[in-house]
Amino acid sequence: MNDNNFVITIGRQFGSGGRAIGKKLSSLLNIAYYDKELIKEASKRSGVSMDFLEKADEKAPNFLDYALIGSFGNENVLSNGNFYVLQSNVITSIAEERSCVIVGRSADYILRSHPNCINLFIQAPIDYRIQRVCERLQLSKDDAREMIEKQDKSRQKYYDFYTEKEWGTAASYDLCIDSSIMGVHGTALFLKNFIDHVLEKKMGPHYNTSAHVF
Repeated sequence: MNDNNFVITIGRQFGSGGRAIGKKLSSLLNIAYYDKELIKEASKRSGVSMDFLEKADEKAPNFLDYALIGSFGNENVLSNGNFYVLQSNVITSIAEERSCVIVGRSADYILRSHPNCINLFIQAPIDYRIQRVCERLQLSKDDAREMIEKQDKSRQKYYDFYTEKEWGTAASYDLCIDSSIMGVHGTALFLKNFIDHVLEKKMGPHYNTSAHVF
């Protein structure tokens, strides 16, 4: 592992702006950004269809067992956690190769031994999230609320199943923040300052965002 690399992982409630904040942070820090890109990389390495992997993304094993058995033709494949292992290997490999922002996929737990990893969780009040989802997806408030509840439940189930921590609980992360207070841009700037402070303390003179071009 390159000791000069650092990783920012972001857990997020659905509709909180976690993805947008992650993209903004990657730009501010001049490092790579990974979200759905992890699925493409997992597909490339495994030969498994992206359609199957997208359906299985951040889903606990009961769904994976159904979604991927047909692809592999082996009913024991998913009971052994192969999909999670595949994605974990991709995340670990990327973290070894370059500094980056990784959204979701329990990356904070997968990279728990990484010396320069900062784990963030983005949350927001339900009304704020409903408004964002309505605007982004052109949904009614009722439909937006239903989608938020479904996605949060799915993410929590996935995270809690594969890690020894609890999704969205402060003790599981280095910092939890309410994105509604400062908005996407303001939250990203605040987190950039936090990250700079932590990594300068962790890495000393090795920390230099301008050197981490992706």
